[in-house]
Amino acid sequence: MTTLINDIRYGLQMLWKHPGFTAVAVLTLALGVGANTALFSVIDAVLLKKLPVKDPDQLVLLRATWNPEKFGPGSFNGSNRKDPETGLVNGTSFPFQTFDRLRKERAALTDVIAFASIDINLNWAGQAERVGGQVVSGNYFYTLGVNPVEGRLINDADDNTASTPVAVISYRHWITRFGGDKQVIGKQVNLNNRPFTIIGVTSPGFEGTGQIGSRLDVSIPLAWEPQTSGEQTMMRGAGVWWLRLMGRLQPGATREQAEASLANAFQQSVAEHRAARQSRSTTPLRALEPQDYPRLAVDAGGQGEMNMRRQYVKPLRLLVGVVALVLLIACANVANLLLARATSRRKEIAVRLAIGASRWRLIRQLLTESLLLSIVSGVVGILFASWVMNGLLAVPDWSGRAMETLNPRVDWRVLGFTLALCVFTGLLFGIVPAIRSSKLDLTPTLKESGRTSGAVGRSLLSKSLVVVQVSLSVLLLIGAGLLIRTLRNLQKVDVGFNTNNLVLFSIEPGLNGYRDAQLTDLYQRLFTRLEAVPGVESVTASNHALLSFGATTTSVYFPGGPVAPDGSPVETGDTKMLVVRENFLDVMQIPRLLGRNLTPQDDERAPKVAVVNKTFADKYFPNENVIGKRFSLARQENIEIVGMVKDAKYTSQRDETEPTAYLPYRQSLRRMGFSTIELRTQNDPTAYAAAVREAVREVDSNLPIDNVRTQVDQANETLLLERLFAKLLTLFGVLAQLLAAIGLYGVMAYSVSQRTHEIGVRMALGATRRIVMQMVLSQGMLLTVFGILVGLAGAYFLTKYLETLTTMLFGVEPRDPVTFAAVALFLALIALVACLLPARRATKVDPLVALRYE
Repeated sequence: MTTLINDIRYGLQMLWKHPGFTAVAVLTLALGVGANTALFSVIDAVLLKKLPVKDPDQLVLLRATWNPEKFGPGSFNGSNRKDPETGLVNGTSFPFQTFDRLRKERAALTDVIAFASIDINLNWAGQAERVGGQVVSGNYFYTLGVNPVEGRLINDADDNTASTPVAVISYRHWITRFGGDKQVIGKQVNLNNRPFTIIGVTSPGFEGTGQIGSRLDVSIPLAWEPQTSGEQTMMRGAGVWWLRLMGRLQPGATREQAEASLANAFQQSVAEHRAARQSRSTTPLRALEPQDYPRLAVDAGGQGEMNMRRQYVKPLRLLVGVVALVLLIACANVANLLLARATSRRKEIAVRLAIGASRWRLIRQLLTESLLLSIVSGVVGILFASWVMNGLLAVPDWSGRAMETLNPRVDWRVLGFTLALCVFTGLLFGIVPAIRSSKLDLTPTLKESGRTSGAVGRSLLSKSLVVVQVSLSVLLLIGAGLLIRTLRNLQKVDVGFNTNNLVLFSIEPGLNGYRDAQLTDLYQRLFTRLEAVPGVESVTASNHALLSFGATTTSVYFPGGPVAPDGSPVETGDTKMLVVRENFLDVMQIPRLLGRNLTPQDDERAPKVAVVNKTFADKYFPNENVIGKRFSLARQENIEIVGMVKDAKYTSQRDETEPTAYLPYRQSLRRMGFSTIELRTQNDPTAYAAAVREAVREVDSNLPIDNVRTQVDQANETLLLERLFAKLLTLFGVLAQLLAAIGLYGVMAYSVSQRTHEIGVRMALGATRRIVMQMVLSQGMLLTVFGILVGLAGAYFLTKYLETLTTMLFGVEPRDPVTFAAVALFLALIALVACLLPARRATKVDPLVALRYE
């Protein structure tokens, strides 16, 4: 221990004695360590961290699987993705009948809980806002083992409509909306125009068991969902598959045992749901054989719902590779610095060997110094990590909100990772210089005449490290170049409408009980008031904002189309459906190609009409005049096409244009319980937020507006992932190139100092300065060209396997020759600059001085 302490003390003295070397090495490593620390923090929060509940490893999450050709659940709300390998659908949601049955026959589970997200308009002290909410079964908090920080939480006695309606708020919402006021317990708030009593606040950090990044500000009992959702309730009739189910394993039970013990109860619940559907339908449901029923699957539930998390696996995996390359480049650069520094310590090391120090003792001392260097770099790197984390968390989730609820922080897990990383990097960049420094020929070294032999070996190793740095820089810069070109291509996509001077905001009047004539009247008053705002040219509305990832897709049927054996029509295809105010196409400036636009006369009393896009006409009525043709949707029949417009992007710039039908909102009011209002302005749209809020407040002070933004911002939000990756890869690529240039400069400067005598001889024999400069430049550029060629070859073969990068590209091939050539040229120019300074110094060598140079 005493020896180790002495090594550490001496190592600190050496670092302090050479502040320039220490500063450069620490900053170089800090960038690499910081980037890796930041990424691990995000990965930990997104993919690794467990729920802050009691024994999270005992929780299980239920999932249903079925063959879509044999079984259909009916109405479904949740994720139901088809597995491309098995062809089976994996559904995350269940009907209420399943929850009721499984809780009664829980078998290998101590209990089963249910939860689902709902939209809530919250009004408190005269201020209305739209918040994230969820309904939970009465046993939800108790089974999870969540404790209140104030008041109490929902229990089974609250989960019925005979009790007083109660609500629990999250700790984060308690602080941000209510200022952490303890007096809020027992107070009433209006949720969707119904009074609820706040009874408690959940513990800090608990944001529910839903998808990553979800903001569940308010929880209410499951029994009160029909009262708060009104016509949009998931419990109407047979009910929708909408509840997420979790359970807690009995002591000693396994997921396989739970799956087997619940299988029969699950299928009974599916039969009960089908019977309820059949009792309310005039069309008989398809008969099912026992093997056609869906199957229950039991997954680990310690992290809550995982569907959204899996979406981030591939992008994060790509970033892992990027920051690992940056760290390798940093290590190579510091290794070069240590090799250069070892030259000045040759005599010191020779003396220590001569007086009896063992080679292992010297290696240990040098490695201790390297580890100290990496640990100091880790401390500085944590500061850099916070900046990178903020950038990574700007990525929105699939509902469009940033993942602000993740709250990644530097805790003991992150510190442990950083410490392990520092030890690894310290050994990585320190081991070879330490071994090489301890291999000395004592006699010539002590006489200071053995410089050449060691220099040659060191020079070869240094040159190899420079080649590695250049090669890795090529990989990063090519990735950055491809993503930059992708971003530019996406920004140049013709979206089919004018995105300038548009203000958007969202409202959900359906949550406040508006429907039918009341809803029509509200929209008319709202449109009139907004059109009166100075500077507003026109106002329109749609059930989805364009370029927001949101979309409604529905089956489409045509007269004379195929029919089922029972005579019912069979879908011919599907179409995107946008319910809009009659002036939507004019306000958004989507050009009309045929027929007419929608008009105010297209109301609930008029024949059903629609305007379709060109892709719809080309797909379903090729080489025909589409005007006057008719079609039906899943819940709307005999719709006449009265116009055709130019194609416009619906969900995002990346998506191929799909068939789209624009329906007048007066004929589809049930779809306008939630809507986006669009205002076209005469000047800067960002200046209208306050006026918009005031106008809506005057129409209905209990109607909150959400997400006020411009259409340009909305469009840019769909490109946030591409923009972030392009910026990060560019940053890391330029950083890597800077490190490589520094390494190249160091090698060339060292080479010039070693060849001073040789250069003097050449100049004494008649070599001109131009010849000397060419000699030095050719040496540096040879290293650069070799590194570039290795990097280009590596990029050429790696892009074939980088599925993540390939799927992120748009309008550019992974092996784009323009990007490859531009990166090679850029690196060559940077390397030329790095080599020029040592080359110029070489031309200024005085032959008389050089000839006496030892």
